[in-house]
Amino acid sequence: MLKEKLQTAFVPFWKSDRVSPARVIIIGFLLLILFGTALLMLPFATREWGGASFFDALFTATSATCVTGLVIHDTVRYWSGFGQLVILFLIQVGGMGVVTMAVAIFIFSGKRIGLKQRWVMQESISAPQVGGIVRMTGFILKTAFAIEGLGAAILALRFCPRFGPWRGLWYAVFHAVSAFCNAGFDLMGREAPFSSLTAYVGDPAVNLVVMLLIVVGGLGFLTWQDIASHRFRFKEYRLQSKLILVTTAALLLSGFLFFLFYEFRLPQWSGLSRGEKALAALFQSVTPRTAGFNTVDLSQLSEPSQLLTILLMLTGGSPGSTAGGFKTTTLAVLLLSAAAVFQRRRSAQCFGRRVQESALQSACAIFLLYLLLFLAGGMLICCIDRVPLMDALFEAASAIGTVGLSIGGTARFSTGSRLILIFLMYFGRVGGLTLIYAVTAGGGTSASQFPQEQVTVG
Repeated sequence: MLKEKLQTAFVPFWKSDRVSPARVIIIGFLLLILFGTALLMLPFATREWGGASFFDALFTATSATCVTGLVIHDTVRYWSGFGQLVILFLIQVGGMGVVTMAVAIFIFSGKRIGLKQRWVMQESISAPQVGGIVRMTGFILKTAFAIEGLGAAILALRFCPRFGPWRGLWYAVFHAVSAFCNAGFDLMGREAPFSSLTAYVGDPAVNLVVMLLIVVGGLGFLTWQDIASHRFRFKEYRLQSKLILVTTAALLLSGFLFFLFYEFRLPQWSGLSRGEKALAALFQSVTPRTAGFNTVDLSQLSEPSQLLTILLMLTGGSPGSTAGGFKTTTLAVLLLSAAAVFQRRRSAQCFGRRVQESALQSACAIFLLYLLLFLAGGMLICCIDRVPLMDALFEAASAIGTVGLSIGGTARFSTGSRLILIFLMYFGRVGGLTLIYAVTAGGGTSASQFPQEQVTVG
């Protein structure tokens, strides 16, 4: 019965010719947020009977659906088991994508998926073509659940002895899904609220499993397919997959080296052993890839490290993944284009391929849009709540990058600042171009062009 109702509600919405794929995506996420808000307002969603207020529920539902991880209440202390289950559901659907999960319902029911729905699916997962999209969606779902299950099984070996079999298993599943979907929600606040994974700073098993889940979830579905199809034959990968893997590795390595050889040599970290410092440096390099977990107190980070974390949060993960940010491919295209200018080449190129001009135009637009919204959001929060500008920018970057890292500001922000964060989280998850295309859909493109004239830049 529930399956039939979901199909009945979603089919007209999908099949309408007036609804573009971009609008399907943004409306789908909006409806999921409102649905989650309603559930979290139920009396039994919180530990104290009565439910959350509308704005608290809206903020939490947005953060979970947009796989961000910013919270105004400690998850395990404030939300009941039902509330935690709702949050986990929103994380899973939001991380995999509303359209992808809707397709799962269609596939499970055996219902035929038309061309319009395949088109929407293509836009949702950033696939290069419509052909084979249903098969790829099935591959995405199977791979995602298998990876989450494996991660949960390993984490259960660490959590069950400490929390007991049932609570340990629940914690393992919750954190595996949260890490893979790059959400950053945690249930570790019983001893100390908002503590995240700080109790496991020296635990290699928990650190490595969570980091691997974060990285794999942030690589993108098309990259998974390349790895599954071509294994170690890197030359046979798509250019996009090559750029994603190289850029991801470069960001992780550079962040690790900076944190290891600069940040964790500072006096405030003298209590950590060498092994803990190495794990913390690697984890701190991985988690800004829109994950939101932390194993050290972020408020103790030096300003250079906070700035580097902001830059990593803004970059985020890769297209068609569970991660946010302006994406690794955007950064790669911008850097390649800059290199082409320096070398006086007419176009950006790498791995024996030329990057199309439209990719550069989109990369410039996305980067500028994220930068302007990040700065505007941070400045507004600074003005509204009169917090230090670096703190405000950190929270704004965390929101628009759908990361969830915080240096203690979110819980004490006013309603105005929280509304700004809600907008930034939503924008960061659905994507800048998706939101713009949804607003401007139907305008079409013009075949005519104005005369060209030289403009000097730089």
